[in-house]
Amino acid sequence: MEFSKSNLKNIESEISELVSARLPTKYGEFRIIAFPGEEENREHLAIVMGDITEGKVLVRIHSECLTGDTFYSKRCDCGLQLESAMEKIAKEGKGMIVYLRQEGRGIGLVNKLHAYNLQDEGMDTVEANEKLGFEGELREYEAAARILKSMNISEVILMTNNPAKVEDLRSSGFEVERVSHKTIPNKENEDYLKTKSEKMGHKLD
Repeated sequence: MEFSKSNLKNIESEISELVSARLPTKYGEFRIIAFPGEEENREHLAIVMGDITEGKVLVRIHSECLTGDTFYSKRCDCGLQLESAMEKIAKEGKGMIVYLRQEGRGIGLVNKLHAYNLQDEGMDTVEANEKLGFEGELREYEAAARILKSMNISEVILMTNNPAKVEDLRSSGFEVERVSHKTIPNKENEDYLKTKSEKMGHKLD
C-alpha cells in the first residue's frame, strides 16, 4: 500500500526563511529557522547544528506530534525519534531536523484525539483515520524538499524508517542514503508500530 501523498512537483518555487535564532538544548547548541507554512501561525522549522554547507548532511524529516514530542506519549514513537535525531546530530557535530507542522499524519490535533478514542476501541491507526473520513496518511514532504533546497543541500543521510520519504526526495533530485531510525517499543505502541510496518511499509526490522 502506497501512503506517500506528495509528488514534490512544486519544489522549484522558492521558500525563504522568516527568522532564525540560537537554540541551546541539552544536546548542544542548534540554530532554529522558521519558514512559511501552509497555514497562518503554522510555520515549518529547520533545526540546524554545525556547518551543513559541504558534503552529505545528516537529516531527520519529522512531522509535528504534540502528544509525543511535548508530552512524551507512549502511544507512538515520535518523541523518542525526535530526541534520538537530536542526539545523533550532536554526536556527528552537524546535521538538520526539518520539523513539519502536519499534526496527526495530517489530520490535525483534534481529529487525532478522536482517533485515539477509536484506537482504544480496537481500531489501528489507519482504520481510525479512515473511520473519521480521512485517508490513512495525509502527510506531504514538499515543504521539506523546498527547505532543503533553499539551504543548498543536495545530498542527505536520512534518518527514517519510511521508504516513502526516501522515494519522494530522490524523485525530486536529492541524493539520499537511508539510515535506520528505530526506537525501543513499549506495551502502548506495539500495535502502532505493527501497523506502520504492515500497512504503511515502514522498515522496522
